[in-house]
Amino acid sequence: MSGGVDSSVAAHLLQKQGHEVIGLFMRHGETIESACATGAGSKSSLLPVISQRADHKQGCCSASDAEDARRVADRLDIPFYALDFQEEFGRIIDYFVDEYTAARTPNPCVMCNNWLKFGKMFDYADSVGAQYVATGHYARLENEYGQPVLRRGLDMSKDQSYVLFGVAKKYLPRMMLPIGGFQKEEIRELATELGLRVADKRDSQEICFVTSGHHSEFIRKRRPEHTTAGDIVTTAGEIVGQHDGIEGFTIGQRKGLHVAFGEPRYVVRLEAESRRVVIGTKAELARGHFTANRTNWLVDAPTVAFDCDVQVRYNSSATPAMVEPLSDGRIAVTLKEPRQGIAPGQAVVCYVNQQVYGGGWIE
Repeated sequence: MSGGVDSSVAAHLLQKQGHEVIGLFMRHGETIESACATGAGSKSSLLPVISQRADHKQGCCSASDAEDARRVADRLDIPFYALDFQEEFGRIIDYFVDEYTAARTPNPCVMCNNWLKFGKMFDYADSVGAQYVATGHYARLENEYGQPVLRRGLDMSKDQSYVLFGVAKKYLPRMMLPIGGFQKEEIRELATELGLRVADKRDSQEICFVTSGHHSEFIRKRRPEHTTAGDIVTTAGEIVGQHDGIEGFTIGQRKGLHVAFGEPRYVVRLEAESRRVVIGTKAELARGHFTANRTNWLVDAPTVAFDCDVQVRYNSSATPAMVEPLSDGRIAVTLKEPRQGIAPGQAVVCYVNQQVYGGGWIE
């Protein structure tokens, strides 16, 4: 329970289905002396809320969100616990910083699902004898020939199946996604009918541990001894400017280049060793072929090439492609039509008839 409308209504729907529901909040900030209350209204030293930090935005892990989640649990009369994941969350922050300084564009939300929400949460579930772990993601789990399959959410404008591709296949039978078959407005209407204060709460769309637009400052604070400043060059190798660090750029970026040409220029490549930001035209940004490693499959791992739709960023549309498994576990992806903005470090997710087959991390 993140304190948002989706996970709040998910808890209600599970309760309505007859499940015994325990509300959990992932705490990763600095502790203060206050404690959250359980559904019975008692205090517990196991439930410290978190203080607001200067480098946090209002998001899914702030102190006010913990309080919102606690109030919803009180309203539903279910137990509520804030789990201390500060140490584990440090692993996600390290990944985030490491990827940017290595000239890749990370996706910490995918890693949070893989390592925490559908990783460490199962350890907690096992410790209390819980059968399932449920979240408020807009995705669907359906039974097909006796096996659970992951599909896109019914509300395509809110679909979050992309960020679930890396969940271990063994956990699918123990996952529940109660709101995946609803439209977002239906969820808000349900929250209003239940009298939940979070009914009109805006969605959290940014990374929860970084203030929007301040990624590079966050990274430099974490790695003050490590500089990645260098040259801005054209695809022909001409130096046209300098930059403060490659962590401030991503493939496809147009704004913030501070160089003037007769037509728009985009970041087409980032070079970790030379620390160069390579810029080019929109045509030079297009890619039709790439590889991905660290694959994860939610179906039997494919052994021959297959046609599917691939999605290369969370907010991008899917595009037809052929995916070829390689002998070393990687995949080669050939797009039917070239696309812009394919960034190393982002996930490529394979869909067949809206079912998530799996995916990997773009090299």
